[in-house]
This record gives sequence, C-alpha cells and structure tokens, in this order.
Amino acid sequence: MSAKPDLGKFASFGMGITPDDATAIEALGYGAVWVAGSPPAELDWVDPALAATSRLKLATGIVNIWTARPEAVADSFHRIENAYPGRFLLGLGVGHPEADAQFAKPLAALNTYLDVLDQHNVPRERRVLAALGPQVLQLSAQRSAGAHPVLVTPEHTAEARRIIGPDAFLAPAVPVVPTTDVEQARAVGRKTLELYLGLRNYLNNWKRLGFTDSDITRPGSDRLVDSVIVYGTPETIASRLNEHLEAGADHVPIQLLTSPAKVVGTLAELAGPLGLS
Repeated sequence: MSAKPDLGKFASFGMGITPDDATAIEALGYGAVWVAGSPPAELDWVDPALAATSRLKLATGIVNIWTARPEAVADSFHRIENAYPGRFLLGLGVGHPEADAQFAKPLAALNTYLDVLDQHNVPRERRVLAALGPQVLQLSAQRSAGAHPVLVTPEHTAEARRIIGPDAFLAPAVPVVPTTDVEQARAVGRKTLELYLGLRNYLNNWKRLGFTDSDITRPGSDRLVDSVIVYGTPETIASRLNEHLEAGADHVPIQLLTSPAKVVGTLAELAGPLGLS
C-alpha cells in the first residue's frame, strides 16, 4: 500500500479559493484547502492557488462523476501534477440520486470511472472517494487512497476507520459555526442541513448512527444539529475537531459556516487552539 496523502491534520473547506486566501491559509499552518461543490473537469482554479504558495495542497471535495468526464479530469490531474508535483488530491463522488438525473448503480459507476482513471495513469494514492456507507467506504480503501465523508460524527469516523483499515486515508469534513450563541449556531446549522435532510444517502447514514426519524425530519432535531455541527469558543471547536482525529481520522477539513470575508480571520483564531504554527 502506498503512503497516505500528507495534508497535515487540518485544512480549510469551502466553495472556492483565491491565490491571496491560499497564501494566508498556508501562512497560518493549515496543510490544505478543499474546494467543495462539483467543480468542472478543467480544474483551472487549482493552478493559480498552487502558484501563489509553496507547501499548501489542494483537494476537491468533490468532482462529480456524472458531470466531469474522467478523461478530461485525468488530463487536468496530469497538468497539475507536472507543474506542482504531489500538491493535488483528487476527490471524487457520485453525488445524490435526488440531484443527478443520471444517478444509477453508484458502485458500478464509480468502478467504471476509476477504471478510466487507471487507464490514464491517475495514481490510486492521489485520489479519494466521498463515502458514507459501508460499501463505498470499502471501495475507497480498495481503489483509492481512502475516504472523504461529510456531515458525520466521531462515531462514524471510528466506524469508517474500522471498515477501511489502518492503511487507508480518512478525511471527514466538519462544519463549524464560529459562535458561542447556541441558538444562532443551531439556526445556521439547520440552514446548512436543510438540503441534506432531503438526501437519501445522508438520511440513511444518520439512521445507521442511531438518529431517529424525528431527529432527521426537517428542520432536524437539536440532537442532530449539535452532533454534526461544531460551534463554541475556539478552544471548544478545536476540542471537537480533535475528537475526529482521536476516533481515527488522519485529516480534518474545516467547513466554516460564515461569510467568505471572515474565513481567513476565523482560521487564524482557530490556528492556536489547533496547535498550528
């Protein structure tokens, strides 16, 4: 088994990245930036951010296999790898049956997509799969470096580690509301959860974790929100994020639920409690 990707312990996770923000995040000691959504196969936002930094790594969370052709994604991977060796991790996923009209037999579709990446020499150790349930978690360990779950608890992280084994990479993304106001944090958290409370794969995963139908019925119970959305003082937030590392994660992307203008400042406030330099 090849070595796990080394992205440091913590990263920023958001909808985009500018070269200036990449420079600032690197200076704070974060190891990577994950770009969420379903970025186009060209991945042309990667190069400027890597050019502006020297150590920071970038990852996709995730490229949607229904909207980005694998041949084009492979071409983009090799372009980035040739210019910035070892500094890009390709996150892939099948999306959601409710959102993707083409969605069908996700395991078979993922395997077919990975076959094409293999044919185009995209290394297994430089790609990860969005994974929640046992089957895709197993596939992530078999055909990629590992798994990138979202909206999970430390208990899920521990179970995912059991399923994928000690050698696979595990990077659960954790939403964070930088406030000590419980009601405000829950309101922001519920706004984020609104979409996911209508997606079958997330609902099934929360049920596997012991949440009830009443917990996962919109707008979501306090119990659910408090379990998957982190908030509090910087020290409390750091402690909650470290619970995922203690449960078996290698790396924790931090999804700050705040305005884009406040992201770098909030990451700066968290850097000390997280032990970054």
